[in-house]
Amino acid sequence: MTRRSCFTDMAVEFCKHKHTKDDGLIKYYEVKVDKDMSKKLGKPCGRYATLETDAVLSGMTGEYPRISDALGSCVKEYCKGCDKIMAVGLGNPDLTADALGDRVFKRLTVTRHLNPDKYLCALTPNVLGMTGIESFDIISAVADRIRPDVVIVVDALTAAAAGRIATAFQVTDSGITPGSGVENHRRRLDESSLGIRTVSVGVPLVVYSSTIAKDYCGGAERSRCDMIVTPKDVDILVEDCAKIIAGAINGAFGNA
Repeated sequence: MTRRSCFTDMAVEFCKHKHTKDDGLIKYYEVKVDKDMSKKLGKPCGRYATLETDAVLSGMTGEYPRISDALGSCVKEYCKGCDKIMAVGLGNPDLTADALGDRVFKRLTVTRHLNPDKYLCALTPNVLGMTGIESFDIISAVADRIRPDVVIVVDALTAAAAGRIATAFQVTDSGITPGSGVENHRRRLDESSLGIRTVSVGVPLVVYSSTIAKDYCGGAERSRCDMIVTPKDVDILVEDCAKIIAGAINGAFGNA
C-alpha cells in the first residue's frame, strides 16, 4: 500500500482518474479500482465518482441547488433500478467534524410511511462510544427487517490534501469502513457484509497534521505525535455540505 493511499478515503488521490469533465462550477472525476489495484493499494474494488467544487469554501450558497442536482444524478446512477432506499447518517453528532451524517439525516424527507413499495427512509446509529452498539449491528438489523433495495451511507472522510476539505463530494459503490481514515476501523459496510447494495457518499473534512506540514512546509513523514486537524469554521462547512448532500438525496429519491 502506498503512503498516500493510507492517508485518504478519496480515490482521486490514490489512483489515476478518468473521464474528467468541467462545467465551470463542478469538476467530475471517475475512478474504477479493479482487483489488482485493490490488492496493491489496500482499497476496496468498485467505482468512485468525485464532484469537486469551491462553492462551499467560497460561500456560493446560490449554487448549492445546482451542486445538489449534479450529486443527486450521480447517486441515482449508482442506485439504478432501486426503489426502496435506506439512507444512513454515520458519525458522532456531538463531534462537529464527524457530524456530517447526522446533519444530513436531519434534513432528509422520508416517504416510507406514504408508499411502502417506493420510498426513502433514514436512520442514524450514532457511535459505539455513545450507544454501546456497533453501527454495523444497528444498520444490518434494520436492513434485514425492512429489506431496502440499497443502503446509502453518508459520512465524513479524510483527505490527503488540505485543499480538498469541503471541496470534494465522493460517491462509491464499494461501501465504506467507518473510521478508516482516522485509523479507528469499524466493521465494513458493503454489499458483502450487509447482503444489500451499498453506496456511500462523503466529503473530506479532516486531514493529518503531517499532510499539511508536507504540503506547505516540506515536513517529514508521519510521527507518533501526528494529529487529525480540521478548519476552524468546520461547523459552517459541515452544515453547508449537509445541505447539499441532503438536497441531492431528497431530489433523487424523496418524492418516490
